[in-house]
Amino acid sequence: MRTTRVFTALAAAGLLVLAGCGDGGGAAGGSGPGGIKPPKIDKLASLGAGEGQVNIVAWAGYVENGSTDPKVDWVTGFEKQTGCKVNVKVAGTSDEMVTLMKTGDYDVVSASGDASLRLIYGGEVAPVNTDLVANYKDVFDGLKLKQWNSVDGVAYGVPHGRGANVLMYRTDKVTPAPTSWSAVFDPNSPFKGKVTAYDSPIYIADAALYLMKHQPELGIKNPYALDDKQFAAAVDLLKKQNELIGEYWSDYTKEVQAFKSGNSVVGTAWQVIVNLAKADNAPVEAVLPSEGATGWSDTWMIAAKAKHPNCGYLWMNHIIDPVANAAVAEWFGEAPANKLSCDKTADKNHCTTFHAADEAYFDKVWFWSTPVEQCLDGRTDVKCKDYAAWTQAWTTIKG
Repeated sequence: MRTTRVFTALAAAGLLVLAGCGDGGGAAGGSGPGGIKPPKIDKLASLGAGEGQVNIVAWAGYVENGSTDPKVDWVTGFEKQTGCKVNVKVAGTSDEMVTLMKTGDYDVVSASGDASLRLIYGGEVAPVNTDLVANYKDVFDGLKLKQWNSVDGVAYGVPHGRGANVLMYRTDKVTPAPTSWSAVFDPNSPFKGKVTAYDSPIYIADAALYLMKHQPELGIKNPYALDDKQFAAAVDLLKKQNELIGEYWSDYTKEVQAFKSGNSVVGTAWQVIVNLAKADNAPVEAVLPSEGATGWSDTWMIAAKAKHPNCGYLWMNHIIDPVANAAVAEWFGEAPANKLSCDKTADKNHCTTFHAADEAYFDKVWFWSTPVEQCLDGRTDVKCKDYAAWTQAWTTIKG
């Protein structure tokens, strides 16, 4: 099941210039603000024999060998087929992933959007030769060559999957069904004390997204690129929302229980949370609101100095194999990257539920990106608030 994603500030001042923003579905890759280029690193030219093992840094639920659940295993078969023993280190945060990759002890990482560009510009990962990844051709085009997994049209990873942060509500308490994030931001909400929100500084982007539509005079073009005035408006909105919040959530299992008990009746969620709550007989539904939503997309990346590059490539190809990608997508709760996976899921409605092939749906999603001083919307006449400022503000928002 999906783990909590905690977003942290950039680890080194030298990496403060980054590319990467969700612009709806995400524009094609390009250089970072100011034309910064990543270090010159050659991609693997050809595949050789496997080295006998591969060391992986991954989110919990991405590398399952049957030890969590005997029925959940897409590792054992890979090991038998390739001779590459899988050694996995589960990371709890994106910052931890970056730190682990810097040690040089790992070959492959499942990086989220806030970590991937740090790894690219820090020279920790290499471009990926997609010709050596046979299953790459079947990845949804909507996930290829995006600003969080490529630079100047060069792929730096293999897409894993994606999802949106949806609005969940109790159908017996919230009527009529909400269609806007106003349900959680309206200061006159009748659900005061029963509203919930994601407990992370990155949630400031949700407020900014709301303001993009409801206060267009602020001129917000990208919820991760906020100047002083725009940032102040988002923070002010969240401080007012705090009066409505019953509890912030970071553990998805606790959110399921909160909705089941009725302590929470409306708030941000992941589709997997909706599914789990329904399975637990909670009367809930979810919607992608009219304003759109924030979301996440993960990428498998190969270390620049991988000690086991051949096994690394074999793993990246395996994890987006239709069968393996279907299995991890169902277990984790996300839309798979491989379009052929939709015919392999145990739940034949999985891809419909998670909008796997619905690019119009994902065009409304702004995928998580690390806020930096160089505005991600391309502005050069102002400075934007970086993630350190977001982190500091989040403390004041929660009080």
